[in-house]
Amino acid sequence: MREYIICYDITDPKRLGRIHRALKKKALPVQYSVFLFNGTPDQLALCLARLEALMDPDTDDIRAYPLPQRGLRLTLGPGALPGGILWGQTSGNGSAIAPGVNTNAPEGDDEYEDDEYEDDE
Repeated sequence: MREYIICYDITDPKRLGRIHRALKKKALPVQYSVFLFNGTPDQLALCLARLEALMDPDTDDIRAYPLPQRGLRLTLGPGALPGGILWGQTSGNGSAIAPGVNTNAPEGDDEYEDDEYEDDE
């Protein structure tokens, strides 16, 4: 099983509704027109074939991108998942750990300096 991001740009509101409903049956909506799909490459191909049958290939665009199996996953702003649902594994104390994150790194050993993100005023 692997995770993929599926996103779309659909020009017709009626087709948009059909594609959105079809995709919600197979993937988790994480933003408007962006979904998290978890499955095998064959399952992804089947899902995309179903979506292709609903789209207009001349004006619509549907894309799927594989997510790395390891790596930091963050969200900024309101979360798309309901309260209590975590994406990834949890530590022993119940806090979320993004897959691939080294939780044993020493304090203050950040890769980026804090002042790099300060606003220029």
